[in-house]
This record gives sequence, C-alpha cells and structure tokens, in this order.
Amino acid sequence: MPSLTDQAFLDTTADRLAALPAVRAVTLGGSRAQGTHGPGSDWDLAVYYRGDFDPDDVRALGWPGEVSEVGAWGGGVFNGGAWLTIDDRRVDLHYRDLDAVEHETAQAAAGRFRIEPLMFHLAGIPTYLVVAELAVNEVLRGELPRPAYPGALRATAPDRWHGAAAATLAYAKAGHAPRGALTQVAGAIALAATQTAHAVLAARGEWVTNEKGLTGRAGLDGVDALVADLTPEPMNLARAVGDCETLLGRAVRTAAG
Repeated sequence: MPSLTDQAFLDTTADRLAALPAVRAVTLGGSRAQGTHGPGSDWDLAVYYRGDFDPDDVRALGWPGEVSEVGAWGGGVFNGGAWLTIDDRRVDLHYRDLDAVEHETAQAAAGRFRIEPLMFHLAGIPTYLVVAELAVNEVLRGELPRPAYPGALRATAPDRWHGAAAATLAYAKAGHAPRGALTQVAGAIALAATQTAHAVLAARGEWVTNEKGLTGRAGLDGVDALVADLTPEPMNLARAVGDCETLLGRAVRTAAG
C-alpha cells in the first residue's frame, strides 16, 4: 500500500526528478493531467532536459523498475524513459530533450511534421505530439511554454493524415479484399480509422497525445460496426472497405467545415 497521499507522492517525486543534472522541468501527463484517470491509473511523468542527460542519474534514485538509455524507444522525439514503481505506484517516466521539443514546436508552427513509428501507437506518432504535451500536461517543476494549436498545422495535417488513410484503404481494396484476407482488411480499416481520427482532430485544432479514445473523439465509432460485421467473403470485404471510405471521408469534410 502507498505510504504517501497522492499529492505528497507527486511533490516528493517531482522534487527528486527536478534535482537531477540537466533537468529543467518536470510534468504530469496522461489521464491524471486531464482528470480522466481511475483509481488504478498509472502516473505519466516527464523530465525536460537541456544538454547531456544520463539515465544512470535516474537509476541512482533507487526506484525499482526498468530505465532505458536515451534513444532506446526508437530514437525519435519519443526518445526513451523508464517504467518504475514509486511508493507502490506505477510510474511511466518519459525523457524530453528541450532542444528537440523546441525544434518540433517551430516546425509545427510552420505546418511541418513527421510521422514516426512507436510501439503501442497503431498509426505512429506525429512529431508535434511533444508540442501537444506542452499544451496539455501539467507543469510540476520549472517553466515550459503552453503553445496554442498552430493555424498552419490545421491547414496541412488533415490532408496528410487523410491521404494516408485513403491509400491504406485503396491497398486493402485492391490487394487484400479479393483474396478474402479478413485479418488484413480489418487491420487496414483500423489503421485508416486511426489516421483519419488524427486528420479530424487536426482540422478542429485539438491536440492529440496518444491514441486512447481517439476514434471516439473524432466521431468515428461507426467503424466498430464495420469491423464487427466482417466475414472473409471478398464481396463482403470490398463492401466494408468502401463503406469505410465513405464514413471517413464524410468525417473529414465535416471537421473541415
């Protein structure tokens, strides 16, 4: 059982992380920052550092768990972290390089971004995810900017995300549906729905920090019925892909106004 109240745990942990060399700020993210958490939700914390950050400094704090090296989580903007147990609480700690975050903030302001693969993210992550974190997460220690959603990003991101979704479905229709490849068609529909959800929320100017509840936020719950009704007959699969194209296209047009 935890020995500290939630607030005492958060204060103590933030203080210890903020005292690490190179760390300039500590934030709380995830469901606990947004008030959507439950009793068993984990704690998502991030350390923002400038210059050389040494994960051995995290290990030296003595918390049980797994601490990655910088760059071990793909080497992109989501560049590493730790899974820890602190006062009987599950804590996900993320590393955030301030130089990289500031670069992606400037890129997003100009409407530019990349999509990077990341485990547990079906459609990958846009590099503006780290900008979204600045806008959404709670700063516990230090100071960080809180950017508004860039108008340029609202102009460029929807077409790019929906274009990827359209290509995903076109390939499924031509390559998988005629072969009765139910699993691959289902996967393509799931991927395209997630890509389109990014497009819809970008058109609205709403930040995305992960894929949890993403299709629901975008009003794409109708995709669930398409997946539930899939059977391996090629005609059924082709029809489902076509219906998905219609549903996703309508959602993007509605979001764009």
